[in-house]
Amino acid sequence: MATQFPFSFLSDVLARMAPVPQPPQWLVDEVQHRTVLLLNHVLGQEPAATERLLRQRGRVVRVQWRHFFMALQVTPAGLFDLACESITPDLRLEVTQDSPLDLAQMVLRGERPAVRIDGDVQFAGDIQWLADNLRWDIEEDLARLMGDVPAHALTQAAQRAAQALRQFVGSRVNPTDSPAPSAAPVWSDERTIP
Repeated sequence: MATQFPFSFLSDVLARMAPVPQPPQWLVDEVQHRTVLLLNHVLGQEPAATERLLRQRGRVVRVQWRHFFMALQVTPAGLFDLACESITPDLRLEVTQDSPLDLAQMVLRGERPAVRIDGDVQFAGDIQWLADNLRWDIEEDLARLMGDVPAHALTQAAQRAAQALRQFVGSRVNPTDSPAPSAAPVWSDERTIP
């Protein structure tokens, strides 16, 4: 017998709540800049990723969840930079899961949320390749700071904790209570490929 997640009622409560107030602009800017730094750090460790993005230089992707969004432009170096918010994006990626609790549960189970994709198909394919193939080697970064052995031990402990959390969430959620993940994204090609 599957047990129901003990806090599943929160999903309904959060859905009925008034819209979340907009965070201060300085906080939004800071989070966006830090995210770009992390993305570029990970991209910089994988030459195949930057080579793939070089083909898309100057293109803009807008990533959105609810009313939060970030527009990223591909630089001539094959990295990302924040794009002007008023620029028309070549590609739009919108996470369709509205409930923060359901989204967190999906991520903890290791599932990808459903994403609505509008725009250039080739650019979307390159972004999908990045999502499938890029991984942050946090152990290597930690080893530079504290040495190989402590970095390995810390990484292993974090992986065990994450696995235990995934098992806890998986054992507490009734599979029929959560929507099945979308097998394929929704595509809408609004542009022709040059």
